[in-house]
Amino acid sequence: MAAEGFAIHPMDQFIIRPLFGGDVIHWYTPTNMTLWLFFSVLAVTALMVLGTRRRAIVPTRSQSVAELIYGFVYSMVEDVTGKDGVKYFPYVLTLFLFILFANVLGLVPLSFTSTSHIAVTATLALLVFFGVTILGFVNQGIGFLGMFWVTSAPLAIRPVLAVIEIVSYFVRPVSHSIRLGGNLMAGHAVIKVFAGFAGALGLASVVPIFAITAIYALELLVAVVQAYVFTILTCVYLRDALHSHH
Repeated sequence: MAAEGFAIHPMDQFIIRPLFGGDVIHWYTPTNMTLWLFFSVLAVTALMVLGTRRRAIVPTRSQSVAELIYGFVYSMVEDVTGKDGVKYFPYVLTLFLFILFANVLGLVPLSFTSTSHIAVTATLALLVFFGVTILGFVNQGIGFLGMFWVTSAPLAIRPVLAVIEIVSYFVRPVSHSIRLGGNLMAGHAVIKVFAGFAGALGLASVVPIFAITAIYALELLVAVVQAYVFTILTCVYLRDALHSHH
């Protein structure tokens, strides 16, 4: 019985399950993943559309939050990409809000963290990667390839640097997606482990409960920071597509 009390399965929380029973999942099957993705979209809509529909000089709390996020992301886009990148602000804002709410909603008890799955984060990262690459060729033509040729370096080592630049460029969507998904998955798994210890220790569970509280606060910070990191990296990649290099 003691062994069963410590049977902790921290990765079970990431299993995708059909909402209406059964074991087979098709592309059209509603799952816990699609449900919480929908909740993320619903939360963004509630804040940015419903929360600001009655705009006033003296803002409501929802309007204040929406304006704060709007101004923060707008400044980020303008500072990193310049004036030329402001036209892509709506996409960057949508990306930031979606990831932020998906991360935060994943901290709700009995919820599902959709951004802990590489299927979601890789899709977002690939959209950024292909979008930026296409935009780079549209804006700069063949000159976009100049970002791989470091003219400021000695001629002898430029071919080596070019290979490194090409590899690092194509690794972007991998690091972009794993950074987000890996951080969220690791934190949630740690919380689950401590929760299992708290349940098994009974009256002696005070220490695990304090640890869960501390880690939960840290995870809330991670949820916000990872949304910021994903978005600012998108802005950096966007800057590469808009401006010539080296």
